[in-house]
Amino acid sequence: MEKKHNIDEFKGKTRLPNFATPKKYELHLTPDFSTCKFSGIVQINLSINEKTKFLVLNSLELVIQDTWFTNSYGKYTPCDVVVDDEDDLLVLVFDETICVGEGVLVVEFSGVLNEHLRGFYRCTYLDGEVKKNMAATQFEAVDARRCFPCYDEPALKATFKVTVTVPSELTALSNMPVENEKLDGELKTVYFEESPLMSTYLVAVVVGLFDHIEDTTTTGVVVGVYCPVGKSDQGKLALEIAVKSLEIYTKYFSVPYPLPKLDLVAVPEFSAGAMENYGLIIYRESDLLYHDLHSPPSKKQRITIVAAHEVAHQWFGNLVTMEWWTHLWLNEGFATWISFMVTNILYPEWNIWSQFLFETSNGLQMDALEKSHPIEVEIHHARSVIEIFDAISYEKGSSVIRMLQGYLGDVTFQKSLSTYITRYQAKNARTEDLWNVLSEVSGEPVNLMMNAWTKSTGYPVIRVQLTNNILEFKQSRFLLSGLQVDGQWIVPITLCVGSYERQKKFLLEKSDGRVDISELVQDIGDEDSQENLWIKVNVDQSGFYRVNYEDKLAIRLRKALQNNYLLPTDKFGILDDGNALCQACGQSLSSLLMLVDAYRKELDYVIVSRLIEVCYDVLNIAIDAIPDSVNELKQYFINLLIYSAEQLGWDSISGEDHSNSLLRGEVIKALATFDHDKTQQEALRRFQILLNDRNTSLLSANTRKPAYVAVMRSTSDESRTSFESLWSFYQSNDVLQERDDILRCIASSADPNVVLEALNLLLSDEIPDQDIIYVLGGISLEGSGIAVRWLKDNWERILVKYGAGLLLTNFMSQIVPLVNNNEDADDLEAFFGSRVNPSITLNLNLSIEKIRIKARWIESVKQEHSLPDLIKQLSQRK
Repeated sequence: MEKKHNIDEFKGKTRLPNFATPKKYELHLTPDFSTCKFSGIVQINLSINEKTKFLVLNSLELVIQDTWFTNSYGKYTPCDVVVDDEDDLLVLVFDETICVGEGVLVVEFSGVLNEHLRGFYRCTYLDGEVKKNMAATQFEAVDARRCFPCYDEPALKATFKVTVTVPSELTALSNMPVENEKLDGELKTVYFEESPLMSTYLVAVVVGLFDHIEDTTTTGVVVGVYCPVGKSDQGKLALEIAVKSLEIYTKYFSVPYPLPKLDLVAVPEFSAGAMENYGLIIYRESDLLYHDLHSPPSKKQRITIVAAHEVAHQWFGNLVTMEWWTHLWLNEGFATWISFMVTNILYPEWNIWSQFLFETSNGLQMDALEKSHPIEVEIHHARSVIEIFDAISYEKGSSVIRMLQGYLGDVTFQKSLSTYITRYQAKNARTEDLWNVLSEVSGEPVNLMMNAWTKSTGYPVIRVQLTNNILEFKQSRFLLSGLQVDGQWIVPITLCVGSYERQKKFLLEKSDGRVDISELVQDIGDEDSQENLWIKVNVDQSGFYRVNYEDKLAIRLRKALQNNYLLPTDKFGILDDGNALCQACGQSLSSLLMLVDAYRKELDYVIVSRLIEVCYDVLNIAIDAIPDSVNELKQYFINLLIYSAEQLGWDSISGEDHSNSLLRGEVIKALATFDHDKTQQEALRRFQILLNDRNTSLLSANTRKPAYVAVMRSTSDESRTSFESLWSFYQSNDVLQERDDILRCIASSADPNVVLEALNLLLSDEIPDQDIIYVLGGISLEGSGIAVRWLKDNWERILVKYGAGLLLTNFMSQIVPLVNNNEDADDLEAFFGSRVNPSITLNLNLSIEKIRIKARWIESVKQEHSLPDLIKQLSQRK
């Protein structure tokens, strides 16, 4: 009883006890691809920090076959080996006390190459026409413990010497270069060099059949790209970006890349887009391979940003690692922000910083929820870590960094990051360590400035009004629920008055503030000019906050929009803020629709893309709030977009602007979604040509997805020919880009029964598990109710098939928020209340909150009695 009591003391803890610290791992893995199992032995050099009868480390779903500990006093065999899969623990109990000092723990173990794309897992590849098994790892956040017993916490860094025994015809990759190989019949044992200090979540192994290309940086780092056999040409873009990114970061951080090589490998099945393992970045194939003929410009941009993001992690995350998952944003926020910086250096003509506003908007949207979380979030259960790989860690994190960079200046910011990387290389750091370095280099009180941004949930909405040349500001926390909550941030305010030549910056350090703008308006003329004087707060939309203008300022700003006085970034911000304020019932839908009308003649990619998203948001709630006006509302949205559609056309123009290439597909897809007859007919015509000629120029890579949407919108239970043609096209297609795009559209039918059929494919083997994200993201408004019923009816099957990992969170975030009423929210809360799972709790709560926000918005819109007449008028305006 006493022994059992002691073991219980280790359960339910966030962190491992500090009895021992790992210094070096020697890990030997032997996968068996015929049985889909693996065996292994790990030897861990430990520093014993205090006298103990216990060694406690992490292990999950492994069979422990033998284990012992040796030190200078002899060999210790545990009297009890306790495997606790509930808390992911391996507890070794010894009769004798182990003394302080150095020793070696050896564990022999075995496991299953699972199908859930985490830990050490199995996936398949084609060798000619034969499907064969291969293996890959995905350890972030806490799945190294599924592969080998270890101290699976980011702060417990050690060196790793990895060895694998594999079929001799296969390629084996790990973090470090191959040191030696020994052939033994049909097997070979591959020995890799010892790594520098690193965290367990960054260890990686891939075993498969690949083609390989490589290049070398100017500093001698060998960069390799491993692609499926026959597709090495499709890895050239990623290779080029990786080489250039390594060179840019080496200069920017003033610290060289610390490994002799960096490999990028595309595996057939992968739960995320890519993973930044030290020296071995693992990708899903569609985020690494670029096909000159079949990949649209958006894919080139995606591959560039992803490669720059993952290479950035080699410094921000791998060399300097967060101390605990609370500080995950240090990895993801910085890698997101700096990937845009590198992309801008490589392709300045893309104007990529304007697209960064999509990141900011996503962060603002999530952080306006009561159930959101701070950037620095407490992690109490290992399996809940996966839920914070979200818009807060990535998009809010990167946006707050950009806001701080804008305040401190580029030179100071770069010098600070270089100092930070130099000081903490091969170590772990917390958020406050970074703030301390920034404060030290800049001379600004960055800690004081930034604490509220990273330690508090939410962000401010700044209420602005003008009285006799005095601008008055008042901040409070912005919530889409409409709840009035006080909140105080130190906000870097930027504003311009009537022109970008007349700007002012200051810190709003209290809940309210006043600024005299007399100097900025003194050269403005008569009173009539004063009435037309516009004021834009948050210039270039660089701050992470929203702005709510009093009526007279809002009217002037709308005139400035119509007269084209504003930058595209500021036009985006006004629309984005207006949409959010309307969702929060702080402004009427009528006022939002009038604001939207000022964007009729826009051709800028970021503005029109956001305009389309606003139209989708409004249509979503209009179906319940004003069902009799839905068709006229669609017609209004069609009228808004028809100008840009006509300007862009269906066919690419040689040498056209990158953003036009991106926008063409977005606009045509939107028109098809709004059931614009002419667009749908043209799409169907071109799709029929594609079926007969797969290389036709009449349906280019960036217009195929809109055509697929049109195909599905024309499909019903009674008229299935187009759907069957599209699905047959998917099954016979080996171009990843096209397969992904078809899946993104397969659930977009207006017939709920067809949507149900598409969802049932997710329970079959017809669609790779990793690709569910595409299907779930494309469910039509008409299919929302049946999708939620499908989720509940099949929940147990979904759990078994997809496990409690990253893929599972998509079912919560993509399906649950589709419905719009409180009754469905209550029902979903009750349903999942008895099915508690730490991997989905946060996403479930956020999704149910989104339902209740829409229900509140719907009730508010119902009270706008003049709205149907306004929509009718707008729908007739050309």
